[in-house]
Formats: sequence, C-alpha cells, structure tokens
Amino acid sequence: MNKIITISREYGSGGHTIAKLVAEQLNIPFYDKEIIDMSAKDSGLSPDFISKNEQNISSGWLYTLLLGASYASPGTSSRIGLNSQPQNIPLADQVFNAQRKVIIDLAKKGPCVIVGRCSDYILRHCSEIDHKNLLNIFIYAPLADKVKRAIEQKGLNPETAEKEVKLIDKRRANHYNTFTERTWGNRSHYDLLINSSLVGLEETAKMIVHVANNS
Repeated sequence: MNKIITISREYGSGGHTIAKLVAEQLNIPFYDKEIIDMSAKDSGLSPDFISKNEQNISSGWLYTLLLGASYASPGTSSRIGLNSQPQNIPLADQVFNAQRKVIIDLAKKGPCVIVGRCSDYILRHCSEIDHKNLLNIFIYAPLADKVKRAIEQKGLNPETAEKEVKLIDKRRANHYNTFTERTWGNRSHYDLLINSSLVGLEETAKMIVHVANNS
C-alpha cells in the first residue's frame, strides 16, 4: 500500500475518527491537529491563532488590517506576528501557505492520512506527488446524525447544536471554496464520497482501507 489518503469531512460526520482508524489499520502516519504546530513553526504565527482561525478566515486583507499584532507570538514581528513570511501578504494567505508547505512535505515522506485543510486540492495540484498514489475521500452524514454526534462526543449544547454544526460546515466550505476556487463536497473533486451513517464509522474506515489496498 503506497497511498497518501486525504480525508475531508463534514463536522460531526466522524471524519477524524474514521481517518485515525484508517491510519491505524494501514499502519501509516496520521496528521490532523499536528499540522497546526508544524505550520506555526514555519509561519511565525502562534499555534493558538492558527487553531482558532484556520477555517474562519476567507478575506485575508481585512483580518490583517483588524488584527494587527493581536496574535503575535513571542519574538515575532510586532506588526502582524510574523518572522518568516513577507508582511504584505494577508494573514489568511500566510496560514494557508504555511499549511500547504507542511502538507506537501508530509506527503513527500510517504504514505499517510491527512485530515482536511484543503489537502486534497493541494496534493492534486502538486507536481512533486505521484497522483496515482493519492486517494481523496469526503465523509458526510445526515444533519440529524451530525448534530447527535456533536452533542454526545463534542459537548455541544443541545439547544444550539444544529446551528453550530451548520455554521462550522459553512466556514469549512467558505475556506475551501476561497482557496481552491472549487466547491467543497463536490463529487467531481474526490475519489470516494461516503455517508458515514450508512454503515458506521468502523465499517467506513474498513471500506477506505480496502480501497487503498486495492487501487
């Protein structure tokens, strides 16, 4: 098995859990939140800033003007908290570029599972990656199931959970659509789209493993 697997997912669909199960079953590295710390080192932005804003920013220039030095890390530039990126580049673009570099570097090392962060698009358009080894997956689920999982596993308030799930998915879509000029969740951009509620998280992971081993 020589696949680099990217897993994009709707919030509450169980995509993170599925991705981790796939990595464990294939015995290959798994990357999700780890990308934040790696990107922080490269960009000079604080990990906390990237974590809170990586999917919230779609109009970078406005955030650059408004945030100023609010999220600067110790030892970074006092103007916008950067030490390795040109300061005239919007914050949104700096976050994306830092994550893009990390994602490509991870994929170049060999088989792995990467969660979200436009990784499907980034690697599909990377000449340094053999596209025959790339498998792009999108995980979705009915709204009611996503809300239920978000309440039970992520601790969302039952009274506002549906609204929050919709908002987070909207942010993910806006981020993806902005930086890729594609439509998040469009079937033409992925090799496999799976409704995780149809067979459950474990069986969904097994399905992906089977495809990875036989494609």
